[in-house]
Amino acid sequence: MSFPTHRPRRLRRSERLRSLVRETPLAAGDFIYPMFVVPGKRVREEVPSMPGIYQQSVDRFLEECREVEQLGISGIILFGLPEKKDEQGSEAWAKDAPVQRAVEAVKKAKLDLVVMTDVCLCEYTSHGHCGVVENGEVLNDPSLELLAQAALSHARAGADVVAPSDMMDGRVGAIRRALDGNGFGDVAILAYSAKYCSAFYGPFRDAAQSAPQFGDRRSYQMDPANSREALREVRLDLEEGADMVMVKPALPYLDVLRAVRRSVNVPVGAYNVSGEYSMIKAAAGKGWIDERRAAMEVLTGIRRAGADFILTYHAKDAARWLAE
Repeated sequence: MSFPTHRPRRLRRSERLRSLVRETPLAAGDFIYPMFVVPGKRVREEVPSMPGIYQQSVDRFLEECREVEQLGISGIILFGLPEKKDEQGSEAWAKDAPVQRAVEAVKKAKLDLVVMTDVCLCEYTSHGHCGVVENGEVLNDPSLELLAQAALSHARAGADVVAPSDMMDGRVGAIRRALDGNGFGDVAILAYSAKYCSAFYGPFRDAAQSAPQFGDRRSYQMDPANSREALREVRLDLEEGADMVMVKPALPYLDVLRAVRRSVNVPVGAYNVSGEYSMIKAAAGKGWIDERRAAMEVLTGIRRAGADFILTYHAKDAARWLAE
C-alpha cells in the first residue's frame, strides 16, 4: 500500500511550499486589458453592466493606459464607438475615429504596451451586424474589403496587432494581403479563430453599443456544440497568415482551448469575456463569493487549459493582487 509512504499534503503545508511546486504560473504580463474609446473630451462613463469598466474619450483613456503600464500588464485591446453609424460601418476605417486616435496617442506617449485593435464592423454599422447586410442576410465576401480597410487604418495609426473578430470566412487572408501590400508586413494578426455565438457577450454589447438590430449572429459565429470545427477554423486562419489565434469565450470552452493548444505551435489566447467578468462582479456584490479568489481561480484555470495570454477585464485588479 502506498499510504502512508506517499502523502501529497506534505507539499501543501505552507504558501512557500505551494508556490515552489505550483504547476501553472500566473503573472500580470499574461494579461491584455480591453478598453472602450469614444468621441469627445473628458468623457469617462462607467458601463452599467460592467462595474469598473469605462467608456472613455481619448484624453481620459490615456490616463488609464499609464496605470495599465505601471501594473506590468502586457498590453491593451481597443474597441471604439463612432460619432455616427451607417450601413457599411465606414467610421471603422476613418483616420480620426476614436480607435485610430487612441492608438496614435499611446504611441506618441511612448508607453510600453502592446497595442491591439479589434477589427470588426458591428460597433459601426447601423444594423449592428459584423458585415455587409443585403436583404436581411450578412454577406461574406463584400465584407472582406471593408474589414481589410479597417485593419489597414489601425496599422497606419501604429497598432502592433490587429485582431479580426467578425468571423467572416477569408478575412485573415484579406487583411494579411492589405497589410503586406501597403508596407505593414510587421503588423501581427491575432485571429478570433474560435469565436462562439455566446450568451456571455451581453455586457460587452452594452459597452460597445453593438447589439444587432435584427436576428442574431448564428450564421457566422460558431455553434456552441462544436469543437472539431474550432480546430478547422484555427487551421484555416493560420493558413491565411494569422500569427496568433484565440478562443472566445474562455470558461465554457476550456476543452476547446486545450484542444487548440495541443494542435498548434503558435501563441494561443483566450478571451475572458464580459459576461464572465460581470457574473463574478454581481455575485461578489451580493456577498455570495469572494471576488478576488474567484477571479484568480478563473484566470488560473484559463492558463492551465493552455492560454499563453488572456484578454480580461480583471487585468488591473489581478495585477494588483499578484503584486501583494
